[in-house]
Amino acid sequence: MPEPIPLTADAFDYEAALEACARGERFALNALYQREARWLLGVAQRIVGDRDHAHDVLQDAFLQIWQKAASYQRSLGSARGWIYTVVRHRALDLARRSGREVSIGDDLDALSDARQADEHGAADPDTTALDRCLDALDERKRDCIVFAFVEGYTHEQIATKLSTPVGTVKSWIRRGLLALKECLS
Repeated sequence: MPEPIPLTADAFDYEAALEACARGERFALNALYQREARWLLGVAQRIVGDRDHAHDVLQDAFLQIWQKAASYQRSLGSARGWIYTVVRHRALDLARRSGREVSIGDDLDALSDARQADEHGAADPDTTALDRCLDALDERKRDCIVFAFVEGYTHEQIATKLSTPVGTVKSWIRRGLLALKECLS
């Protein structure tokens, strides 16, 4: 008998939800959708630039999550990160196919836009912690992380934007992610 997937804000088990999806348990996909759709929609919209297209991206991404859940491996990273990567790649594919020039925004408000309080006005504890940890990062590392994971840009695009060598950008992202992981644990 599979373990139930906790739905509370501080105990949601993304890994268990993906593993349940891989077993064909539809409730798990619904739980993931209910938990993350509003944030994922913000990420997709930021990349494709259009709410209708972002909804299409989200639908395609959740279909892919359902179909490819068995390919997720706990040892390679977090399930939540895997889900966001699926959405991000679907959005980037659509943006590139439509010939849209994806530009890097100069402000970091995009991250906050994708993580607004829910419809009742209550802040999500996970996003509050993430905001706190992002604010604690060095500005260069924070910018690189936002450009890469929210804006959807490659290391090369970030390096061009910041007039910095690609290797330095990669180091800042890696060190920033390690600092975020430590801060959030």
